[in-house]
Amino acid sequence: MRNYNSVYIILVIFFQSACAELPTRVNGQPLPSLAPMLEKIMPAVVNISSSTHTRSSNNPLFNDPFFQRFFNIPEQQNQSRGSGVIIDAKAGYVVTNNHVIDKADEISITLLNGEQINAELIGADPETDIALLQVPPEKLTAITLADSSQLRVGDFVVAIGNPFGLGQTVTSGIVSALGRSGLGIEGYEDFIQTDASINPGNSGGALVNLRGELVGINTAIIAPGGGNVGIGFAIPSNMVEQIINHLAEFGEVKRGQLGIQLQELTPKLATAFGMADTKGALVAKVEQETSADKAGLQSGDVIIAINNKTIKSATDVRNKIGLLRVGEQVKITVMRKGKTYNFYAIIADSKIMGGTISLYLKGTVLQDSNDGILIQEVTKNSNAWKIGFRKDDIIIGFSRREVETIDDLINYFKRYNTRSIQIRRDGDILSVWLN
Repeated sequence: MRNYNSVYIILVIFFQSACAELPTRVNGQPLPSLAPMLEKIMPAVVNISSSTHTRSSNNPLFNDPFFQRFFNIPEQQNQSRGSGVIIDAKAGYVVTNNHVIDKADEISITLLNGEQINAELIGADPETDIALLQVPPEKLTAITLADSSQLRVGDFVVAIGNPFGLGQTVTSGIVSALGRSGLGIEGYEDFIQTDASINPGNSGGALVNLRGELVGINTAIIAPGGGNVGIGFAIPSNMVEQIINHLAEFGEVKRGQLGIQLQELTPKLATAFGMADTKGALVAKVEQETSADKAGLQSGDVIIAINNKTIKSATDVRNKIGLLRVGEQVKITVMRKGKTYNFYAIIADSKIMGGTISLYLKGTVLQDSNDGILIQEVTKNSNAWKIGFRKDDIIIGFSRREVETIDDLINYFKRYNTRSIQIRRDGDILSVWLN
């Protein structure tokens, strides 16, 4: 005969154990959790809503404001959503991506508690995709900025934002790579790459370390299928800090220049200049009477450090110079004929002017081709010749954005203030800067 009382007792003990709370400690140690850190900083991450009012018609004539009013063409409202981070509670400063609020007529932020506040745009920088907003400094929680130069590949990070408009969401991962550039996403690129899930709507949100400090602003993903595949990019906090200092003071970024044209250091060139590797940037040309010329730089110099920070590429030089203030002194370390020299230059006002791309390409004969824009002829000593264009060069990019036709080149020139042209010459990719 079976002992059913014993079976009953065993089942009761089993179900009591199954329904018991999970332990908060193991061997006397608390279980690891991100919750305490997140509870402190999540109020600093906000949702951003921006709206743009437009009137449109299939008839181009009706796009004129006079005809819009006369014919009473209905107004359309386009809305976009993203994320932002409160970085200064006293000043009410909120940082986000430029593309989140670009051309917006109205901007508002929604706090973690659901409160909605109208925001004012202080300034934006499309070249780094950073925008600075301001809201009334009442009951705000700010996040501390970390030194992103201390990040290492493999460090744990957490992404906070508003993916797909769902509301505040947290994902975690690691730093997959540092110093990513040449992606053609922004004019100035020095991205943190992470596998923490970043999706549409996360733009402008926070990437934080395990101490709850801001290490980056989430900005872009590589998403062939439209969703996260584990390759996301964030703008480093050090770059963000430099940009927002410009925006807070001037409402824009006042970039300067040295007056040099740079070229990537290929293995062939590195060998020719006696370099052990391809880290550095070759000075292809020094413009006369510029800061670089006055400081003593020469064509053929290889820049290996700026302000004691190692230079990896021509893009690296451009990033570092582009983030310095006009009038600031910069230390440039170069290799020249096997020896190391230090030069000191003053960042000068940028001489990039308006006008048309034809001013820079004057003296060339261009033709669209399957590979890009072919430069068929260049008149010696013309503007184009002095800038650095040569016969049979193929224009393939503008400020790291792919160019296929002459129309692409004209449109990009009108749209972007930071201007460089990428060309293919004898199998090498070179950048020509439009100073």
